[in-house]
Amino acid sequence: MASYRIRQYRDQDYEAVRTLFTRGILEHAPSVYRNALRSAWAQLGLLVVFLAVRVTVGYWLLGLVALALGLVAIWLLVRNFCTAYVEQALSTDLQDIPAGYLRAPDSGFWVAEAGGTVVGTVAVGQPEDPSERGVALELRRMSVSRDWRGRGVSKALCGEVLRFARARGFGTVVLTTSVVQVVAQRLYEGQGFRKVATFSPSLLATFLGFQLFHYRCDLPGRSAPTAR
Repeated sequence: MASYRIRQYRDQDYEAVRTLFTRGILEHAPSVYRNALRSAWAQLGLLVVFLAVRVTVGYWLLGLVALALGLVAIWLLVRNFCTAYVEQALSTDLQDIPAGYLRAPDSGFWVAEAGGTVVGTVAVGQPEDPSERGVALELRRMSVSRDWRGRGVSKALCGEVLRFARARGFGTVVLTTSVVQVVAQRLYEGQGFRKVATFSPSLLATFLGFQLFHYRCDLPGRSAPTAR
């Protein structure tokens, strides 16, 4: 088995990091779609479409066609939902990684490299929630190439963030992951994170039954954080 190493981000990693992130998010689209079909709102919408066409036209076959079109419409919504998230990330913090993570205070960006290829990424920065700033750091942009999953890369990247936070004097690390990222949830919980909140980021997400989970890890040996 080939070895890998964790190192700080370099300028030449730019395209590899963005590509790895994009692929990692878009590959979750089928899981988001399956999750959406379990949503009560989506099921109700499909039922209404089917019954409306069935009653109006009077043919079961056309009702089934309308139902199939509804399923396609939901898939397109899911695909656009995932794509919009990728585009938002690529145009914000992943557009200028050095400015967002290497030169910003209490921030960092690392890659896992194997054979000269970037196979994993992770970042840390100030939390989006103002109430957590100054007392916690936020783990972000965790992504590992499909071929390198199950080899301890994610655990090593997560450990890098926890060590960084501890070295900077922070007693807490937070992160946000989604309902469909079950493997990631298990990884984080295995590293000491616990789920502290659940929310939907938008009305579309609510319709699709898509939820985000906010996790928190209080670092061992640290006292309760105090505001800075």
